[in-house]
Amino acid sequence: MSGRGWRVAAAMVALAAMLPVAAGLVGILAPAFGHLPALGHRGVSLAPFAALFAAPGIATSVLLSAATGLAATALGVGLTMLLLAASYGGRSLVVAERLLAPILSVPHAAAAAGFVFLFAPTGFVLRLLSPWPSGLEAPPDIALVGDPYGIALVLALAMKETPFLFMMALVALSQVEAAGRVGVARSLGYGRMAAFLHAAWPLVYRQMRLPVLAVLAFAASVVDVVMILGPRQPAPLGGRIVTWLQAADLDGWFLGSAGAVAMMGLVLLLVGLWRAGEAVAGRAAARLRLGGRRWRRDRVARVAVLGFGAVAVAAMAVSFAGLMLQSVAGYWPFPDVLPATVGLAVWQRRLAMAAATLGDTLTIALAATAAALPLAVVLVEAARRGGVSTRLVYVPLIVPQVAFLFGLDVLAIRAGLTPGLGAVILAHMVFALPYQVIALAGPWQALDPRFEAVAASLGAGPVRRFVTVRLAMMTASLLVTAAVSVAVSVGLYLPTQMIGAGRVATVTTEAVAAATGGDRRLLGLYATLQLVIPLLAFAVARWVPALLWRRRRGMRPVRWAA
Repeated sequence: MSGRGWRVAAAMVALAAMLPVAAGLVGILAPAFGHLPALGHRGVSLAPFAALFAAPGIATSVLLSAATGLAATALGVGLTMLLLAASYGGRSLVVAERLLAPILSVPHAAAAAGFVFLFAPTGFVLRLLSPWPSGLEAPPDIALVGDPYGIALVLALAMKETPFLFMMALVALSQVEAAGRVGVARSLGYGRMAAFLHAAWPLVYRQMRLPVLAVLAFAASVVDVVMILGPRQPAPLGGRIVTWLQAADLDGWFLGSAGAVAMMGLVLLLVGLWRAGEAVAGRAAARLRLGGRRWRRDRVARVAVLGFGAVAVAAMAVSFAGLMLQSVAGYWPFPDVLPATVGLAVWQRRLAMAAATLGDTLTIALAATAAALPLAVVLVEAARRGGVSTRLVYVPLIVPQVAFLFGLDVLAIRAGLTPGLGAVILAHMVFALPYQVIALAGPWQALDPRFEAVAASLGAGPVRRFVTVRLAMMTASLLVTAAVSVAVSVGLYLPTQMIGAGRVATVTTEAVAAATGGDRRLLGLYATLQLVIPLLAFAVARWVPALLWRRRRGMRPVRWAA
């Protein structure tokens, strides 16, 4: 295929990726303004918005969504910046790269469940501290999880999104010649962290701005994590919108649609506030640079930052091990650190249902991944050849899910499409494709073009060079990309719930249902399944290339950060 052919194909893929979002937004606007002929409502009306503004606690819900979204994003970006500055140029960065895959594979609902296991009033942390030194013989009557200010929600979202932002920073590092810039700053007397923060971080952040905005949009409108960790009375706006849209009273569709439009407006406002904050932070950083302080003695700071990262990773590992233990726990009184009895009663009772749910989850994840991966290859190859931007493909990540999924569902019903596995697979493709492009773009660009040049000099044509050289050498990266896509699909809650109309169950929808129902053993079972599937996918991505190319060292995957 010629360069023009790649560009045309990429443009078609990007437009196709935007189409569901655009269609969903169009579909949500009509009921938001009172027009839904299927329910006998015709014409334009502002009554849904009047009902929205009159809903009890709506101002608090909006403020909670805005505050938690901004706080979680700011905390995630700050942690990413400090961790990268502390680890850049050292062995700890290599270790961090190796840990990224298993950490990124954790779905949001499983991460939220792990947070509950650690920090609930009956959680593992208080069990370790009780009865000594806390003096507690019974769980404290305080809202450590589900607090009215959303603090637990902010902390959990920040911990979950920091690895994603760290991965985006690694991709950006290979595009900004960070090593040379940091080397110059070091030669001028700056300490390791200060050299990176002054010379490289501004350029790295500029390259990862779109993923940061995607995190902001997600954190402000998230639903599944809110249902597990968020405040209840009132809940953040995203959770209330889903409640309205799924109400037995179909008039709730109008209220929910108006709420979805309001959520879209809120995210746009938050993006504007974030960009204004970027300008303020940029001026503050410029003043620090002009101050001339070199910050040479930063060893304590580096050790503290890396120590915090190690503790966070260890806490995640403990929480996931705890979820597995929780699924087999019997009698487990507070403040005992370990359960008094263990058994497989929950697994035996739920095995048949869990097996069917697991089968549907795997079918959806593998089908969406297989269908989206060739499209991702088209996009990254066209971007490599120049003249094509992959920015449009990020639109489904930046637009709040709740703002367009219901509209897409309404249009699907009008078109006569029956909710089921097929519709859910298509919905998952919309979200799998952007993450595949994110995961594949860095290694795809980093592959040395001289390999294909040598093949051309030996008489290989364009198609043969692409298949036998580029695709073969990218086998490991393609498998990692597929594993990322499987992890994304397994973790999707709202697209499965809304597009599947409640008829399609996955391990994530069941985990959220178990969490909201208070059945911790059942939650542990489904959270364990949530963790196992992506980890198996990453294990396959790691070991298949090792077996295929065990005698060809040059076929090992390309690192992002040089």
